[in-house]
Parts: sequence; C-alpha cells; structure tokens
Amino acid sequence: MQQKKGFTLIELLIVIGIIGILAAAVIVVLNPAELLAQARDGTRLSDVDSIASAINLYIASFDGPDLNYNATGTVATYSEAGAACPFTATCVEDLTTGTDGSGWVRVRFDDISSGSPLPVLPTDPTGGTAYFYAYAGSDVSDTFEINAVLESQRHSGKMTTDGGLQDSYYEKGTEPGLDL
Repeated sequence: MQQKKGFTLIELLIVIGIIGILAAAVIVVLNPAELLAQARDGTRLSDVDSIASAINLYIASFDGPDLNYNATGTVATYSEAGAACPFTATCVEDLTTGTDGSGWVRVRFDDISSGSPLPVLPTDPTGGTAYFYAYAGSDVSDTFEINAVLESQRHSGKMTTDGGLQDSYYEKGTEPGLDL
C-alpha cells in the first residue's frame, strides 16, 4: 500500500487560522494608522524647525529684518484654505509657497546673501482645515511664531509643553510666550 505524504485539510485550516490570529494581533499592536500619523507629525516638526531656522538666519543677516513683507504691524498667514486662525492677529489665507516674501511666510528668504535656505515653503503633509501651518510675524518687536497641528498620540504632548499659550497647536518662534 502506498502512503501519500502531505497535509490534511484540517491541518491546513488550523495553520491558516493561527496565521490569521497572529496577523490580527500584529495589526492591533502596531496600529498602522498611528504609525502613519507619527510619520506625518515627524514631517511637521521637521518643517517647523526648518522654517524657524531659516527665519532666524534671515534675522541674523539683516539689521531691522522685515518679517512681514509688504505689510506693517503683526500679520498672520496660514497655508491651507478654510483653516481656523490660531493667532490674535487677523489671519490671511495664503496657499503660495514662494520664498521671495510672496508665500505664506512673509519673509524674503531670497535676500539672504547665501540664498534662500528653503527651496519652497513647506505645506502640511495632509493639508485641509484640520492640519495646517500658520505664521505670524511682528515688525514692531521683530519676533515671529510658527504653528502646526499634530495628530499622533505620541507627539500630542508637545503641543502642551512647547512654551506657547495654546494647547491645541505646536508653537515655535521668538515671540516671548508665543502669543502673537
């Protein structure tokens, strides 16, 4: 009598069931939606740091820097259509990414002797009204503030410990108390 080698249908179903349970457990533990939110927040934090560094370079390059190109006083802009203004100043919607003072950050980065440190102004990775970047600059005090909304649970604590007044935004800048 010849014996057949192989797995029975029951054995295959048990193995497939175990693999399915393990896959479901891995998905629950890893939470891919949270991982994607953390990645987007990493981009947001990096973008805010890059913009702040570029503005600080601009401030260091000029005596009496113009932090509100073609405007006076305190001007606030944001990068996404329909977003809520996070500043006490009146916000202006600006969706452009130019570094010549025409973008949503009203600073002429192109005037820096070494050239603009940013090829274009970054915009939020998801965009829309819930997630956006915002800028406010004051020609009176030569200070600025940049805001972003973070979405991941891992980074949400940074919005309350950044030194700013608003717990629903990540705030960075030179304005004392970040209260522009």
